[in-house]
This record gives sequence, C-alpha cells and structure tokens, in this order.
Amino acid sequence: GVFSTLCAVPKKEGYLGLYKGNGAMMIRIFPYGAIQFMAFDQYKKVIKKQLGISGHVHRLMAGSMAGITAVICTYPLDMVRVRLAFQVKGEHKYMGIIHAFKMIYTKEGGLSGFYRGLMPTVVGMAPYAGFSFFTFGTLKSIGLAQAPNLLGRPSLDNPEVLVLKTHVNLLCGGIAGAIAQTISYPLDVTRRRMQLGAVLPDSDKCLTMVQTLKYVYQQHGVRRGLYRGLSLNYIRCIPSQAVAFTTYELMKQFLHLN
Repeated sequence: GVFSTLCAVPKKEGYLGLYKGNGAMMIRIFPYGAIQFMAFDQYKKVIKKQLGISGHVHRLMAGSMAGITAVICTYPLDMVRVRLAFQVKGEHKYMGIIHAFKMIYTKEGGLSGFYRGLMPTVVGMAPYAGFSFFTFGTLKSIGLAQAPNLLGRPSLDNPEVLVLKTHVNLLCGGIAGAIAQTISYPLDVTRRRMQLGAVLPDSDKCLTMVQTLKYVYQQHGVRRGLYRGLSLNYIRCIPSQAVAFTTYELMKQFLHLN
C-alpha cells in the first residue's frame, strides 16, 4: 500500500531513498514538457488548417500526437529513471545516470535496449495526453462560456482575452490529470514492467505488450494487477497536471502569446 511503502523506504534506505531516480526525471522533464506543449500548439494549427477539423476533436488529436512526440524524444531518460528508482539499497546494479546508460547499452542490445516498452508507452500516451489536453481545454471553454465573471478574468497580456482564474486552472488541470490517468493506467503498468526487463524475475513473461497485459491480468487480476498503484498515481499526477497546465497558461500571458 501507499503509506506502508512511504514508511518502509525511509526505514531501509533513508529519506533520500524516496528520491532515487529523481535526477534522471529532472533532466527528462525539461525537454518532455517543452516538446509536449510546443508540439500541442503546432499540431492543433496543422490539424485545423490542413484537415479542417476544429472544436473538441482537434484538441484530442493534437494532445495525443504531442504526447507521443514528447515521449519518443525523451524515452531513454525515462528508462534510466525507472531502473534507478527500482533499485534496493545494498543491491545496486547502477551507480548513477551515466553508469545506467552504459550498462543498458552494453548489456541489453545497444540503442534498442533504451526503447524496451516503447510500444505500450506510445499506445498509453495517446489516450493519456489526448484526454488530458481535451479535458482541460473543454473544461476551460465551457467555464469561460457559462460563467465568465465567476471563473474568468482578463489576460495579463491582452485584456480582450478571457482566461481562467488561477485556482480554477488548478482545478481543471487536476481533473484532466485524474481522468487521463484512469483511462491509460493499465498500459502504464505494462510499460513499467517491460522497462524493468531483466531486473524482474518473471521478465521472460513480459517481452511484448500483449504478453505483459495478459500475464499481469492472469496473475493479479484488474484491481491488484492492471490498476495496482493507481491511488499513489492520483496523489502524484493530479497536483502535477494541475501545476503543469496552470504554469502553461501563466507563461502564455508572461510571454505575450494571447
């Protein structure tokens, strides 16, 4: 469970044990966030201009494509982060980010070793990013249309444009993260198992996406298998997405993009 794990890790590995793999995550999150939000705006323009699709559908499509683009560009760092985070004190296989890169490259088939589990990641990222952007954009447009005075305020860089108030932005971002996470979570579990590869004793049963999904379902079922750890992901993902979307909206105003 969540709380027993939060207590057990510091007892065994100290409080820094809760931050294992955080260096790789911090290095990854800068290009990941930048690529995702930049790609979303670009894909939205292309879909609207080239395909003539607008409204809610083009948000869903652009969000999915942006998420896939960002995850492909930063996937090796995600792989290293997972490997570093999974290690137990006294049984360290990797000494750091650079050592993990070297070990995976030499022991697991060169560059292809860094892309183990990419397929479930791409398949899972499409609905996750798609529904995340779709839900936030839809809630934003409905809120500003139905209750502009209550939920909105003039943009800092353009008084003629209405934007959501900061606390409403946080709420919409959190809801978007929760919905997206629920829809895509089984594929996230699949991705983690495939990324860990040879570190797990049953790695030979988790070689492909379909094989891994079947194995997890047969061994552990839905709640304790495909959705195992979802509660912790809510605790992590809801504030993360809330802050991400709110920061994005604020930065658009600071950079005079409205």
